[in-house]
Amino acid sequence: MRVLITGGSGFIGQALTRALLARGDQVIILSRQPESVPVKAGQQCVSSLQQIEGNIDAVVNLAGAPIVDRRWTQARKQLLLDSRIKTTRELVHWIGEQASPPDVLVSGSAIGYYGSHLDEVLDETADPAPGFPHQLCHEWEQAALDARDAGVRVCLIRTGVVLGNGGALAKMLPAFKLGLGGPIGNGQQWMSWIHLDDEVGAILYLLDNPALQGPFNLTAPEPVTNEIFSKTLARVLGRPAFMRVPAVMMRLMLGEASELLVEGQRVVPANLHTAGYVFKYPALESAFKSVLQSGQS
Repeated sequence: MRVLITGGSGFIGQALTRALLARGDQVIILSRQPESVPVKAGQQCVSSLQQIEGNIDAVVNLAGAPIVDRRWTQARKQLLLDSRIKTTRELVHWIGEQASPPDVLVSGSAIGYYGSHLDEVLDETADPAPGFPHQLCHEWEQAALDARDAGVRVCLIRTGVVLGNGGALAKMLPAFKLGLGGPIGNGQQWMSWIHLDDEVGAILYLLDNPALQGPFNLTAPEPVTNEIFSKTLARVLGRPAFMRVPAVMMRLMLGEASELLVEGQRVVPANLHTAGYVFKYPALESAFKSVLQSGQS
């Protein structure tokens, strides 16, 4: 299978590329800086869609600027929208121009689609709360769904906090290793997480099963509160977790963007479960141990 990945040089994209190459697939990575992508056997990197030659069997769309690294000014919000929606629209337009379009588009989204909730369990049918995270994800998903007009099967992956080499965990570890980690605010906000191996495994599962389409929550079946998340990580590291980051501090630092850290969503992967996907790491402690023992952190 020839697979095109946008955002292939990112945290999830690199892991997905390794998995695809390991099973004998060919990978074409679309990157604005192709010279920064390591050259591997079976892999090609292009800087524009027009450079792609030959048919593509599947597309995985992971492009998008980081969302929680700074305040959401109007300019930042526009960048977040453009890096996802504009890129996806260009991709879907390219797909529609192909004489032989790919069979499937697996397109990125996030659990921010649901907005902030309290204890409500959220599957793919849950009603979203209004706000910028929902707007961003909704418009992103709608842009991807237009690929159906070309006869392409579309899967939307609403991803939670991914635990692996890089990403959110890499930012947390220094403080926790020093015994300075702990919950944010009251710690009762829910965190919906997934091990990187299951993030990649679920994407491959969606690529390989032609009956699957629509939205899929890419989160482990056991979401936890922020306090339990923090205490579990500290326990695996053999460190205390007494420090608590006041919610007001996060709001002062990040403004509106702090919503993603001080509020939460209790998301479950109902559609993946129905589809028959079996999680390698359904429980948080085993996921942390896997990451830390393998040196993936």
